[in-house]
Amino acid sequence: MLAVAAVATALACAAVAVAVTTQIGNLKVSATAEFQPRAFPAHGTVPAHFGSVVRINSVNGDQPPALKTLIFEFDKHGRLNFKGVPTCTVAKLEGATPGEARKRCAGALLGTGVGKARITLPGKAPFTISSPISIFNAPPEGGRPALIAHAYETVPSPQALVVPFTVEKVSNGRYGYRTEIQLPPIAGGDGAAILSEAQFGRTYVRHGRKVGYAEAECVGGRLQVYGKLFFADGSRLQSLLTSPCHIR
Repeated sequence: MLAVAAVATALACAAVAVAVTTQIGNLKVSATAEFQPRAFPAHGTVPAHFGSVVRINSVNGDQPPALKTLIFEFDKHGRLNFKGVPTCTVAKLEGATPGEARKRCAGALLGTGVGKARITLPGKAPFTISSPISIFNAPPEGGRPALIAHAYETVPSPQALVVPFTVEKVSNGRYGYRTEIQLPPIAGGDGAAILSEAQFGRTYVRHGRKVGYAEAECVGGRLQVYGKLFFADGSRLQSLLTSPCHIR
C-alpha cells in the first residue's frame, strides 16, 4: 500500500488528467495524475497540489510481484518549502493506527489517500486489504527535506507500516531533485500493492505570505517526473510523466 502511495506522491490536480501505462512481460503499472495549477505567472513559483491514481497488476490476473524500491527524479523548476512546517517523527508513528497517526501529527500532514494490497496466504484464496495512507513532513536530514509515509495492515497481525525518505538536490539535465524509497514487505511478504489514490500538497503562511510546501514554475511548457520501479522478482519498470503547463 505504501508502495503505490509513494508512486502517487511523485505525481499530481488539474482539469485534464495525464495518464501513463508501462508494461514488461506480465507486469503492468498505470498511473493517472492531475496537476494544479496549469496556468502559471510569467515569473516565480506558485503553490502546487497534485493527485494520482496508481494501479499495479498482472496481465494474467495473478498477484503481481511486490514493489521493493522506488527512485524518482523531479523537474528542477520546482522547490520544497519545508522550513517552518511542523514535523513528525517515526517514533510518534510507530504502532499508530491511521486515525492515531493523523491526530498525533496533524500539523505535519502533507498528503492523504488510500491504498490496497492483494494477499495470498498458503492454503487460502487471495483477498484484498486496504488502508488510509498519510504523508507527513519530517525533520530535515543533513539539510535535505524529509518525509514519512504511514499506512496500517491487519494481516498477519495489526501493525503500522512507516517509511521515512528524503529528497536530495541533483543536477541532471531537466531534473533537480531525487528521492529513493525502500519499501517494507506487506503481510510478512505475502502481499503486493495493487492500488493507491492520493492527494498531496499544502499551503501555509510564512512571514505574512502564502506559500506552498511544493511550488513550481512553468518552463518550456511542461513539468515532468522520471521514475524507476524495482520489484521483488527482479522486474524493473521506468516511465516518464510529462504534464503541459502555460503562462497566464
